[in-house]
Amino acid sequence: MRRTLYDKLFERHVVAQLPSGATLLYIDRHVVHEVTSPIAFEAMRLNDRAPWNTGQIMAVPDHNVPTRGGDEAICDSFSRAQIEALRKNVADFGIRCFDMGHSSHGICHIIAPEQGFVLPGMTAVCGDSHTATYGALGVLSMGIGTTEVSHVLQTQTLVVQKLKNMQVVIDGELTRYVAPKDVILYIIQKIGTKGGTGHAMEFAGQVFATMSVQGRLTVSNMAIEAGAKVGMMGVNQKTIDFCTQTPDFQALQPEMQGKAVEHFMGCVSDSDAQFDVVHTFRAEDIPPMTTWGTSPEQAVAVDGNIPMPDALPDGKRALAQEALKYMGLQPGIPVADIPVDYVFFGACTNGDLESLRSAAEVVRGKKKAASVERVLVVPGSARVKAAAEKEGLDKVFLEAGFEWRNSGCSACLAMNGDFVPAGKHCASTSNRNFTGRQGSGSRTHLCSPVVAAIAAVKGRFLHPHEVL
Repeated sequence: MRRTLYDKLFERHVVAQLPSGATLLYIDRHVVHEVTSPIAFEAMRLNDRAPWNTGQIMAVPDHNVPTRGGDEAICDSFSRAQIEALRKNVADFGIRCFDMGHSSHGICHIIAPEQGFVLPGMTAVCGDSHTATYGALGVLSMGIGTTEVSHVLQTQTLVVQKLKNMQVVIDGELTRYVAPKDVILYIIQKIGTKGGTGHAMEFAGQVFATMSVQGRLTVSNMAIEAGAKVGMMGVNQKTIDFCTQTPDFQALQPEMQGKAVEHFMGCVSDSDAQFDVVHTFRAEDIPPMTTWGTSPEQAVAVDGNIPMPDALPDGKRALAQEALKYMGLQPGIPVADIPVDYVFFGACTNGDLESLRSAAEVVRGKKKAASVERVLVVPGSARVKAAAEKEGLDKVFLEAGFEWRNSGCSACLAMNGDFVPAGKHCASTSNRNFTGRQGSGSRTHLCSPVVAAIAAVKGRFLHPHEVL
């Protein structure tokens, strides 16, 4: 049959081919948050329209949400206005909302899979680039802009250009302490932040087949950082086990559950599917990683050295010099010499229970390094927080001198009171490290929960084999 998973889901959702060559695609699920939705709702009102199908929309405030305290902790007037606008909009139109204080509140890209709002075979969008996360479940999902948010609200369709297909294959076995975050940082380092431009990226091979669903969500989350619009993985039994335990799936009638699972099983690429581009790597070559610059592709092994700009290709040399200047680092120094002032655990990339467990395993019985000023631990959802507390993970972090917070986007981006001060270096399990992402003048080093945990207790980046 020679069709990729992306091609299959795309073709199933075509509403019409447009004269421009674009496609009108049906959208099964729409996730909205407080940042990109207010203008979209207002445009709908100005046109005297209403959402096409409120049952296919889920809303959640997350970017501006304070991670300690409730509404009284929202100190920024703009943040408050965005959250209040979302509340009004969902109330006016009868849209399901997981607001602050809800037992399932969290980051949109954590709770949509956790709730079962997105399931294999669906199309899904959100006004946020990291919507690619859901592709780990065999969902054709993508981030959209505010104008598109309004269009989907009103029509449950989206005008798109069909993407090319890219496959990233990794076979072999990962060495101990190499996490899914290391895998995606390695891929981005190799193909660059523009490597996936114009493509739907599918991850395949032994590494992804054996990887946990939470790990796959981490990888797909960062497909956008490689330039891809979509990051997908074929469904296997792990996917089905995860999805069938979610609240929304459990709410289906038994007969519908059976039909749904049968449908899930077909959400894979054909064995002879043709991809426009194929990248192949070996699992054994992937080390624990961290970034040294202001782009996810500016990454290196934690026991390596920052590269010399003169040794880089022409197109990357000037960018490296600029990044090193911003980061306050000298070329060629060992990564272990980078000072760590702040550490952040969380974000839609690594705010899951599995990530918190791996960090707690490192931290247990240890204390925050004296040179580290602050460590924030922010679960990706209220359900993750409750599960972590049931296992006693909160006590592990608190006893180490870390701060245990409520769910929210937190210090992934400086919109909610959690930020990294100018000039400070932060080991972060989030997904973006560009200039000022975690606060004006902040210096972000992306890494896995294990690497971040070591940085928190040792005050520097070290290979796990040196510590554990």
